[in-house]
Amino acid sequence: MTRLDRSPGGRWLSSVLVAVGLAVLPAAALAQARGIDPHAQAILKGSTDYLAGLKQFSVDTQSTIEVVLQSGQKLQFDNGASASVQRPNKLVARRQGDLIDQVFYYDGKRLTLHNLGEKYYATVAAPDTLEAMLDFARESMDVIVPAGDLLYRNAFEILMGDVTSGFVVGKAVVAGVRCDHLAFRNADVDWQIWVQEGDRPLPRKYVITSTQVAGAQQFVVVMTNWNTAPKFAEGMFAFVSPEDAKKTDFLPLSAGSAPAQAPSTGGKK
Repeated sequence: MTRLDRSPGGRWLSSVLVAVGLAVLPAAALAQARGIDPHAQAILKGSTDYLAGLKQFSVDTQSTIEVVLQSGQKLQFDNGASASVQRPNKLVARRQGDLIDQVFYYDGKRLTLHNLGEKYYATVAAPDTLEAMLDFARESMDVIVPAGDLLYRNAFEILMGDVTSGFVVGKAVVAGVRCDHLAFRNADVDWQIWVQEGDRPLPRKYVITSTQVAGAQQFVVVMTNWNTAPKFAEGMFAFVSPEDAKKTDFLPLSAGSAPAQAPSTGGKK
């Protein structure tokens, strides 16, 4: 059906579907969580430690960000991305979607953003570690890596920095992979993460909901095609300017301004 069924029968069917959905939800998801469940913490820490311990990896993501209009109506915009990381200081990621087509390069010395659609690029000297570069990009130039908090070696501390409650929702399947579904909350956002079961506890889905924004703006990213031992080509992290690309400059954030970005957990200081 492509239009809402407002008939009595349609309303009855909707009520039945809602009741059935509630009936199959885990009990933990129906009750307000109190405090932080140590089991949820342990699963999250196992995942962040595993990811931090990988010397290199690649992953594909599909993200959706909501924009809430002044009227309260929500719009969604989708972006696909592929990212390759080599610790301690290499990253290349391409994002394609409704509003963007760009490649992000970091070779340990310089940060470059190449906009393929409009054929221009900007490059700037950057710090010599992945974590310092991510801080620099976000705070100085409003360049945000989706779900970038997960790339930090101390991701667990960042994510849990101001969490007030957390629990294990239950088991779930994301893109055919069985996962543990975790839910956390702090003063500003609710966030969820789905962690793959077994000896490769990779994050598979990440959802952030801004509870302090009218309409509860939401950011969702699903992670697939993880490769924890990829073979990267020599020089793949260094940007080489195409002949038809024009160089421009990053616009630094003005003093006191805040970067416009997807909702974050708020744990990064």
